[in-house]
Amino acid sequence: MVKKRVLIVDDSVVMRALLSEIIAADPRLEVVGVAANGKIAIEKLTQLNPDIVTLDVEMPVLDGISTLKELKKIKPKLPVIIVSALTEKGAQISLEALANGAADCVAKPTQMGNADAAKKMFREQIIPKIYTLCSIQEQALSTSPSVLSSVAKGECRLRPSVSNRVDLVVIGVSTGGPNALEKVITKLPDDMPVPVALVQHMPPVFTKSLAERLDSKSKVRVYEAEDGVSLLPGIVYIAPGGRHITINKEGLTLKLKTNMDPPENSCRPAVDVLFRSAVDIAGPNLLAVIMTGMGQDGFRGCELVAEKGGQVIVQDEASSVVWGMPGFVARAGLAEKILPVGDIADEIVKRAKAKRLR
Repeated sequence: MVKKRVLIVDDSVVMRALLSEIIAADPRLEVVGVAANGKIAIEKLTQLNPDIVTLDVEMPVLDGISTLKELKKIKPKLPVIIVSALTEKGAQISLEALANGAADCVAKPTQMGNADAAKKMFREQIIPKIYTLCSIQEQALSTSPSVLSSVAKGECRLRPSVSNRVDLVVIGVSTGGPNALEKVITKLPDDMPVPVALVQHMPPVFTKSLAERLDSKSKVRVYEAEDGVSLLPGIVYIAPGGRHITINKEGLTLKLKTNMDPPENSCRPAVDVLFRSAVDIAGPNLLAVIMTGMGQDGFRGCELVAEKGGQVIVQDEASSVVWGMPGFVARAGLAEKILPVGDIADEIVKRAKAKRLR
């Protein structure tokens, strides 16, 4: 087995050592070099020929964004994972990095009081991302053998279209999500007739920055979800990092609830948690959308949506950074349409406005 080659770029000696230890412990991976700043990283890039780079965003000499832009000039297809401090500034810079070509981001451990627990959490976040981004085609079909046994590996089967009225839209997205969401949410009209709730796999703080970024560019309002808030038409609610969200009905009002229940599919927030609660509330009047992301979160939720007569659409492979989450749903024959990311907003709006009085 040829090991995947990783270049670590971080100005912290402690973080370089921690990342090196975690990555080198995986038999599939090899640390081929470290760099204390972006300038050194660029000098080493051609010599070391890494398969992937982990990149700090706040560094002296050459900061993370500038380094990323230079790396992409030399190796445009080289995947880069941003490793950022769990701060508002770190989150904002990370989102800018994702907009400039970074593939994904992870947060640095914040509490090293329990070093083993912090290392375990960090390892579980970053190792799957490194390996998946180095071998996307292989990983998309081997994320979960138990699910693959029931999902055809051949051509995708489209489910017959459902024509029920849509009263609620739910979206699940992961790796590659911030850029994909920008292409979808910014195209929703200000007269969007139904609320939208979504799960983007991101750490705490990052989701708040993502909501603010999307809100500043969109006609609809975009907020990070808060416990107990009422769902209103024309508003997009993003699950806060580190917390599940569910939708509950109180009288005639839909309410968002957040909780700290155990992760599902190794995720919190989890798409399946949101989708299950939405199916209970909206049933056949639910539209579920699965977009780019690794793993299978949302697969079980889409099964429930289909069983209850709701609608499911997914992003296509060509426009996805990783066709894991949408691929599972598409291969299972749960989706009515498989669309490029640029067409998803129009499809959501068309379905949300259908069967409504003008």
